[in-house]
Amino acid sequence: MDRNTIIAIILSVIVITVGMTVQTVFFPMENTITQTETTTEEVVPVENISSIITEPVISKNQVTDTSPFTVETDALSVTFDPYGASVSSIKMKKHLDTSKEPVEILLKDGNRGNAFLMYQSNDTSKPITEAFSHSIEERDDLILVIFSQVFEQSGREYEIIKKYAFAKDEEYLFQIAVTLNSLDGNALPFTVYTIGVEPQVGPEFESLNGNYDYRRMYYKLSDKNSKKNVSFKNGVATVNESVSWVALASKYFTIMGIPASEADYSVKFTQNTEEKQENSFYLTRNGISSSSVTDLYSFYCGPKLTSYLNKYDIANDNTFKLTNLHLAKVMDSSTWLGWLETILKWVLTLIYKVIPNYGVAIIILTLLIKLMLQPISKKGMESTAKMSALNPKLEELKAKYADDPNALNAAMAKLYKEEGINPMGSCLPMLIQFPVFIALYGLLNNHFELRGAMFIPGWIPDLSIPDTVFTLGFNIPLIGNQIHLLPIIYTVSMIFSMKITQSGATDSSQAGMMNFMTYGMPIIFFFVLYNAPSGLLVYWTVTNAISIIQQIYVNAKKKKQFEEEMITKNESKNVKFKSKKRK
Repeated sequence: MDRNTIIAIILSVIVITVGMTVQTVFFPMENTITQTETTTEEVVPVENISSIITEPVISKNQVTDTSPFTVETDALSVTFDPYGASVSSIKMKKHLDTSKEPVEILLKDGNRGNAFLMYQSNDTSKPITEAFSHSIEERDDLILVIFSQVFEQSGREYEIIKKYAFAKDEEYLFQIAVTLNSLDGNALPFTVYTIGVEPQVGPEFESLNGNYDYRRMYYKLSDKNSKKNVSFKNGVATVNESVSWVALASKYFTIMGIPASEADYSVKFTQNTEEKQENSFYLTRNGISSSSVTDLYSFYCGPKLTSYLNKYDIANDNTFKLTNLHLAKVMDSSTWLGWLETILKWVLTLIYKVIPNYGVAIIILTLLIKLMLQPISKKGMESTAKMSALNPKLEELKAKYADDPNALNAAMAKLYKEEGINPMGSCLPMLIQFPVFIALYGLLNNHFELRGAMFIPGWIPDLSIPDTVFTLGFNIPLIGNQIHLLPIIYTVSMIFSMKITQSGATDSSQAGMMNFMTYGMPIIFFFVLYNAPSGLLVYWTVTNAISIIQQIYVNAKKKKQFEEEMITKNESKNVKFKSKKRK
């Protein structure tokens, strides 16, 4: 491994690291699916659905049944709490967690309240938790859960009615109609109320690292086509502009709130990271001045899959006849390499259809990519091999011009030119492959179908999480208590890959750098990638293995070629010597 190769590797690592940072900071994750329409329009529910949700209901003051109850749809199992007319649990029946149970999308650690609680102002510390009477009805393709209660404020009575409407089929969006009635006919005794989502989005987690697992908050303004990341100050952020939707998202699932577009709303986001990260959002309805008001909200609680999210762009594709919500904007993919990520995703899916094992599909995709990039890789490896073969001559020049750096540089440049070698020849191929690396990183780190996808039974049961082979009873610094095998295999393959590119003789200054590249860099990557998803490490390990085989072949070929050239030169010298001797 010569000095230029080392520089090439260092530059590539820097470019990859900086590129990933640039992608995260300056290119916010956006949806790569092209929408059929790009204009932002109002949410338009079909007339009969809207009338069913908002029709009058007679309230009852005395609540006799305050027990939690559950409503089932094809997609969701929703547990209601009459206290606060709220929701305590939403389980996704077709998506399982690590214990093979339906994923709970509402995590209520600490003092988090139920979802969809109401507040009589914008003060979110005082939720309405009184018991509501309730009833359940089925209408056409809907299941309705209706809550009502009468309250008194400043000697005046008013009624709160909350109607939840769920589609019976496999939809993860539902609607909540909030009706407020002043019972004396005068204006309501308040001008503001709030509805909130306090629970963290599931599934359950122990820690978040920001790359392989995270909780992020977004919002989309009504007059913009892209989402925005929420920036917190002292754990709070507010948006007073008109929003199309707000979202609390994990890598694979999201809770999204969509307020009625014609009303005046403000949004508050909160985040607490002192212990286990907690996130919440609140929609505040402003400007209430009448004796009665009904507001219609939509909430999406489900997977980040375009097949579900895009339903709400076309009215005929969803039960509620909603259009142009652009919920798929919550998806995570790179802005500048989204097109390449989409192509790779299509190829991976195509391979999976033929061989229904995503681990095998990743290996085949890796082979195809290496085959496609072979001409570029070959040039880089040949350049490395040439530089290695040239090392003895370089050492002679260093010894000859030890006291004259300028003369040494001139002599080295002349030698490179005579041998037809580009010193940066091993660096450029690495940089050219960089976009593919980034696109694959995004794909294998975020591809929903890898969640729960088994590769090797008993070892890699889920390609979206690390391959825990056993758990210790104590923590190891920087690692934790879980032992992962793939990072170890990857690190060994990286060390071996570094060693076979070494040229042999080096001076003392180069030896230190070579040792760092051979052992230091793999160790650093070991800790960086220790908690990476198994799918990513399968790709990188297979890539290393293929590169090792390629480099061994190229080195052997170049060595044989060099030996043949030396034999030819020696034979030529012998012929000249014999010719002179005869004379």
